[in-house]
Amino acid sequence: MKKGFYTIIAAQFTSSLADNALLIAAIALLSDRHAVPWLTPLLQLFFSISYVLLAPFVGAFSDSMPKGRVMLLANTLKAVGCLLMLFGLHPILAYGIVGVGAAAYSPAKYGILTELLPARDLVKANGWIEAATVGSTIIGTVLGGALVAPAVGHLLGAWHVPLLDTAARGAMFVVMVCYAAAALINIGIPDTGARYPARALSQPMVLAHDFAHAFRVLWHDRLAQIVLAVTTMLWGAAVTLQLLVLKWAQVSLGTTLSGGAVLQSVIGIGLAAGAALAATRLPLRRSMAALPVGIVTGFAIIGLAFFNRHTLPTNGSWYIGDYAIPFYMLAAYPMMAIIGALSGFFVVPMNAVLQHRGHMLLSAGHSIAVQNFNQNIAVLLMLGLYAVMLQQDIPIPWIISFFGVVICLLMAWMMLRHARNVRLHNVNAVLQEAMHDTEADVRTH
Repeated sequence: MKKGFYTIIAAQFTSSLADNALLIAAIALLSDRHAVPWLTPLLQLFFSISYVLLAPFVGAFSDSMPKGRVMLLANTLKAVGCLLMLFGLHPILAYGIVGVGAAAYSPAKYGILTELLPARDLVKANGWIEAATVGSTIIGTVLGGALVAPAVGHLLGAWHVPLLDTAARGAMFVVMVCYAAAALINIGIPDTGARYPARALSQPMVLAHDFAHAFRVLWHDRLAQIVLAVTTMLWGAAVTLQLLVLKWAQVSLGTTLSGGAVLQSVIGIGLAAGAALAATRLPLRRSMAALPVGIVTGFAIIGLAFFNRHTLPTNGSWYIGDYAIPFYMLAAYPMMAIIGALSGFFVVPMNAVLQHRGHMLLSAGHSIAVQNFNQNIAVLLMLGLYAVMLQQDIPIPWIISFFGVVICLLMAWMMLRHARNVRLHNVNAVLQEAMHDTEADVRTH
């Protein structure tokens, strides 16, 4: 790998770790304010709205200067959002500022790989990026849970540190330091020398028109439209379930926010395992065979709704020395891992198809922008619905069941639509041709 690649990986790991710890810390800050439960989904809603509003413009911004500088500015803005939370800005508003930084960071993170590395190294490079992201997701979630534990709050209270008098505020300070560290690492990313034709940010209507064209092209392609629909829906559900799992763990299992964060990290472990299995078992030409896994994922989520600490004997525990793990928690961990594994096995081949069709029809950058836009529209809708359900005091198991049923029904609808496209238009032939072209290129070289 070229000089600078591992610096990119280090920056991505540190920034992603902070992203995942931040959610737990921000929820804890809301708890310190005694906020009503339906405000929690608004954290992710304000975060995601930047991806939607800025989708036509972040690509041009990313291309307007060296990618390392874009990532530096994005991580600095994230750190500023954390600092504002420490100084009393409402967590929801400050989280929205962090979202602006995240929206700017995303295209630079992927775009710099194609500038820095030859095509033959891109698969390996993306593997490194995904491994760093999954690892940081697991560690960041656990770190966030550990930092908001009551014991940390008691310790900080005894030290009388200004602005850091609670566990939530201490956690936010650590997250801010992580973003600052990521920004410092970004300084070491070399300028690749890549320069692009000017796409003037001063002409937003032109950029919006280009984005609208890419949007229409992907949604009118009979293969891309199916993949775009299912990944959009599953992404929206996944972000909502990220919050739902924390609430479900507290209501149904009686855990703390820290315990719920551990359950979230187990989902990440399952996600990594499922993604790895899909990468080895499903070549591009068979990617659409993963569609039924989406329905199975929906049923697994419905099953989660009916599980609680009374499902198994409450007096049974597994002892590790003096530490007792209740049987219901031992059952909850594999359930989380299974949901994560199913999601990972489903998403990897779907993303591969969308990247291929996006590259053929448009460009990788345009297709990623459209995918991000659609996914975050789904996030806004589902989080808004979740907030309304919480405001109406609908029980958490019912909410989980609702989202599980929606996933099953929409996945079944998309499977029927894809089967019709195969029957009438033979859309799978596009993937077969792609594999033949790839094999021909390999033989040529």
